[in-house]
Formats: sequence, C-alpha cells, structure tokens
Amino acid sequence: MALENTLIQDKLTETFNNDVFNFQQERDIFSLEASADKITPLILFLKNDPELKFHFLTDLCGIHYPDNESERQFAVVYHLHNWYENKRLKIKVFLNGEKPEIKSVSNIFLSSNWMERETFDFYGINFIGHPQLKRILNMDEMVSHPMRKEFPMEDSGRTDKDDRFFGRTTTNC
Repeated sequence: MALENTLIQDKLTETFNNDVFNFQQERDIFSLEASADKITPLILFLKNDPELKFHFLTDLCGIHYPDNESERQFAVVYHLHNWYENKRLKIKVFLNGEKPEIKSVSNIFLSSNWMERETFDFYGINFIGHPQLKRILNMDEMVSHPMRKEFPMEDSGRTDKDDRFFGRTTTNC
C-alpha cells in the first residue's frame, strides 16, 4: 500500500496539532511547515513511526528572506525520504532574523552533521546542540556569512579581478 499524503498529514496533525501546517503537494514532494521548537520531536516521529518510516535525510539547507518580517527572515529546509515507499517529504521551518537558531538533528541523523555546519558557515544559523559547529568551507577568520543577501557580491578591494589581468581594458577605443 502506497504512503498517502493524507495519512502523513493526519498523523502529524494528530500528534503535533498546530505546530505543523501549510501542507501541500509541490510537484513530486509533499511539503509542510513546522514550528522551530518542535523540529526534534517531529523528525524523531517521522523516522520512528512504523507507517511513515522516513529513515533518510536527503538534504538540509538554509534560506535567507531579507524582505520578510523579522520572525521569518531565515528558514531551514529538511528533505526526508522513505525508501520503502519512495516517498519524499519537505519540512520548512522559519527562524527569527535577529537570532537565527534551531536545535540540531545531528543526534538523529548523523549525515546532518556536515549539512548543519555548511548552513551555519554560509547563513550563520546556530544549530543548538551540534557537536562541532564551526566553519567547514570558509576561513575561520571570516566574520560574515556569504549566502546572506546583505553579503557583498564582490570585494571592491580585490586586485586579482582587475580587467587588465584578463587582457581587457576599461578605456573606450
């Protein structure tokens, strides 16, 4: 028997009430939004429920929405997969822009360790309880987070991007 969206939605709303909402089918992925303070029990429930069996975390990433109100400026998106039924699920959790933080799920899915570090590195989202939350791809000395929309597109002080080095001139001929 195929895992139906209605079963997922019913089980989640029965267990988490208003902390899960905005259920919708987006192409081939069933998606929902959840409250940030319920992410750990929600992920545990989805993984351990004998009917749902979302045993695989495909992806975890961040998003910056600078034009949203402060309570919804950042989001963390979780993609889960039930391999038995080949069913995918997307969970989006919005975070406060002034202090973006959420509990780590690295104790539930070990694969999230690297993904949470990458999200921290690029967006500055703090994953509470992460065993080693530090930069993973950028230099430790960096004070900004390059995937935030306020991050400058180009460093004006760089000389290695000077057009003269590429055989181009800035004068009109």
